[in-house]
Amino acid sequence: MMKLQVTAIACATAALACGIGAAAPAHSARHEVRPGESIQKAVDAARAGDTVALAAGTYRQSVTITKPGITLEGAGPRTVISPAAGTAQGTCARLGAGVCVLGTGTKAVDGVRVRALTVSGFSKNGLWASGTDHLVLDRVVAEKNKVRGIAAEKSVRSVITHVTARDNGDAGVFVTNLANAEGGAADTHGTVVEDSTFTGNATGLTLRRVRHLFVRGNDVSANCAGVFVVGDESKPLAGAMTISHNRIHENNKFCPATARLSAVQGAGIVLTGAEDTVIRDNSVTGNAGTAPMSGGIVLFKSFVGVHNSHNTVRDNVLDGNKPADLANGETGTVNAIDHNECSASLPAGMC
Repeated sequence: MMKLQVTAIACATAALACGIGAAAPAHSARHEVRPGESIQKAVDAARAGDTVALAAGTYRQSVTITKPGITLEGAGPRTVISPAAGTAQGTCARLGAGVCVLGTGTKAVDGVRVRALTVSGFSKNGLWASGTDHLVLDRVVAEKNKVRGIAAEKSVRSVITHVTARDNGDAGVFVTNLANAEGGAADTHGTVVEDSTFTGNATGLTLRRVRHLFVRGNDVSANCAGVFVVGDESKPLAGAMTISHNRIHENNKFCPATARLSAVQGAGIVLTGAEDTVIRDNSVTGNAGTAPMSGGIVLFKSFVGVHNSHNTVRDNVLDGNKPADLANGETGTVNAIDHNECSASLPAGMC
């Protein structure tokens, strides 16, 4: 039986006790779930401020969260959510994901937290978020999912911290305006991806058609590419973000060409069709390949012909990236590339 333990506590702060951005309830409840029991049943019974606590073990199911202020909390990496056998049951399972946090077309779901658990082996995304506000993902492991580890669209003010995304088929973390449609870059209002590890994916992080993010303090290695900032011709352009204090190294896995993208290998940080982005104080080393976007920090005109403009690349330490530590394929646009410590650049003279 699922156990419900209710602890009446006053909410000292809305951010810590009741969920960031959520209204402070008068009390909170803890819904305890063990392997073999239904996570969805506990989530459906929960109210804003409640925690659904999963014991260690494997849960072969998916769960959808549509209520504000809910915390889904495991006991650490040994709490594993993986696909159920047979026909997919429930919204999230039909989406091919393990945990789904879903707002509606008119109202974001606010203040949801997911922490201290693993999502593994799903046909699309380990964790899928759409239409969220103040979503917090903390100590989530997303591994071996066929598309993305963690994906968020139409979401603002997210905090993705201390996560591990490894061996996913596409991006470890994917932040976008719309996953399956075109359109101008969406303002994330300060989404943060920090202090996390991305390894063995196609790309560590893909930031597509979004603006106003902070990517900082992450370790990104053994992907085909470390960080991709992707824009297109739609307005506003992608960018207006800061990528700083990351360690991006040996992203030398090979990803073959697709209908939309050339082969990728040995790419550290790539800007394509971006503006007003600051790349500073990163360590970018040992990213080596012969693909069009190979190199340490690369400015590459987008595949629909949109140039990078008014970006700043400075105070980075680069070494052992091939064909160059810094590569700027842009002409006729204004990008500030200076005060970097490096050995080789294309064109020459930027080191």
